[in-house]
Amino acid sequence: MTPDLWMLLAFAGLLIAGVPVAFSLALAGSVGIVTGLSPDMLATLGTNTYNSIAKYPLIAIPLFILTGLIFERSGVALRLVRFAQALIGPRHGGLALVAVLVCMIMGGMSGSGPADAAAVAMVMLPSMTKAGYPKPFSATLIAASASTAILIPPSVALILYSIVVPGVDLRALFAAGLFPGILAGLSLLIPAMLLAKRYGWEGSTPQSDAERLSVGAAFKQALPALFAPVLILGGLRSGLFTPTEAAVVAVAYGTLVGLFLTRELSLKDLWVLLGEAAIISGVVMLIIALAGVFAWAGTMLGTFRHLAEWMIGLTDNGALLLVLVMLTVLIAGMLLDAISIYLILMPILIPVMQHFEWNPVWFGILLAMNIAIGQFTPPVAVNLMVTTEVAKIRLEHTLGWALVFVAAMACAMAIVALFPGIALWLPTVLGYNV
Repeated sequence: MTPDLWMLLAFAGLLIAGVPVAFSLALAGSVGIVTGLSPDMLATLGTNTYNSIAKYPLIAIPLFILTGLIFERSGVALRLVRFAQALIGPRHGGLALVAVLVCMIMGGMSGSGPADAAAVAMVMLPSMTKAGYPKPFSATLIAASASTAILIPPSVALILYSIVVPGVDLRALFAAGLFPGILAGLSLLIPAMLLAKRYGWEGSTPQSDAERLSVGAAFKQALPALFAPVLILGGLRSGLFTPTEAAVVAVAYGTLVGLFLTRELSLKDLWVLLGEAAIISGVVMLIIALAGVFAWAGTMLGTFRHLAEWMIGLTDNGALLLVLVMLTVLIAGMLLDAISIYLILMPILIPVMQHFEWNPVWFGILLAMNIAIGQFTPPVAVNLMVTTEVAKIRLEHTLGWALVFVAAMACAMAIVALFPGIALWLPTVLGYNV
């Protein structure tokens, strides 16, 4: 067998054996180095792992993770829910609408789907259960809605995409993700509202004291939370700070809100959250670092080039190949996390993207929408794992509802694929390089 095949088979075998993705990448890359280059080249492992994470934009990832944790602990999700409930009022599907809207707004603060899913599920699930929504439906809807965080800026996944794909402006990616993210949220809302009406969920459900707040009072409470996306995106647009600096501003703002406005965050809590963010960030950075071994070995052996040439040789029809790529990414999204998918597949897909002259910003948004679907599609559905744990139900109970929302978001992705202007209009208007 060729060294290429040895490396790929080693990676697949290690994953099947249950070895964590990070170590599977490093070990498979080492197999490629030993079989295709020289055992002496293993001396480059330290340099490759360091070079993978020694990138300034990566600083934004742990900071946005910390931002999400701070806003979750500060009671922001509860205030957003109260505002949305006051705004919408009691009606069929009203709480479903609230869940989707709050998840989308929370996504504009942290860029992390699992963090949003946890925060919103803890607040929304009791109310939705009381209103007659089945727990499996509610857990699936919140998990699917939280996946829009991968699209709505600031997105951790888009930050990584901008690093992996050379020459892509992160500000353009952030702007391009806004309307597709809203479209994805709307696509989830339509079946949710129809199902609520069909089964008679909610309607004239008595409201609690928290839900009787006037729109004005609820808006006043939610204003600090609503201002966070404005601060981040406004600062980026004005050039006041870079995306990495925006992450620092977001952490500082969230801390001030929690300590002095909502007063639900203490210095002790902040210390605990720093530890939690460090652990989560450590896992993310470990994957990125060890993926550098796999990437270097694949580049030196020509593995990625050979796979890209094979994909290009499948068909001359760019549209057909795009469909095949999206199906491949969808399957990968059902098994791997977003970071691993970008690190594994992008070295293969970049030559394909360049061959067919696909716009890299538009293509990045399509990939993000596809990976978002994977975040609530079993068997490995990170958002769904979070919400089912909060709801105290089994993951398999959500499968039927998950398929409904997968189909809905797939339609939204198809619309963006057919009409690239949905993603590219805003960054073009703002003058970013697309």
